[in-house]
Amino acid sequence: MTKYQMLYIIDNELDQEAKDAIVEKISATIQELEGEVVSVDKWGTRKYAYPIDYKTEGYYVLTTFTASTAAPAEIDRRMRIDDKIIRQLITKEG
Repeated sequence: MTKYQMLYIIDNELDQEAKDAIVEKISATIQELEGEVVSVDKWGTRKYAYPIDYKTEGYYVLTTFTASTAAPAEIDRRMRIDDKIIRQLITKEG
């Protein structure tokens, strides 16, 4: 199992319950792919360095998890389908 970090930005126009539901959905996806969520750090609303889709703020979440080497590609694919996720980045730790 390899350790990964994933930073993603959720559309800030959603209410807090919808944001929490997206975070839970992504954690469930990791577990579905036989990974383990180590930590979820909700950074909250932050300003972008530059406008993205005419928006200037987003809700940032940092997730650390362990999974097989094939899992990040599938997680990334599923996140790209969701319109409520503005950006995502998955990196291998260490």
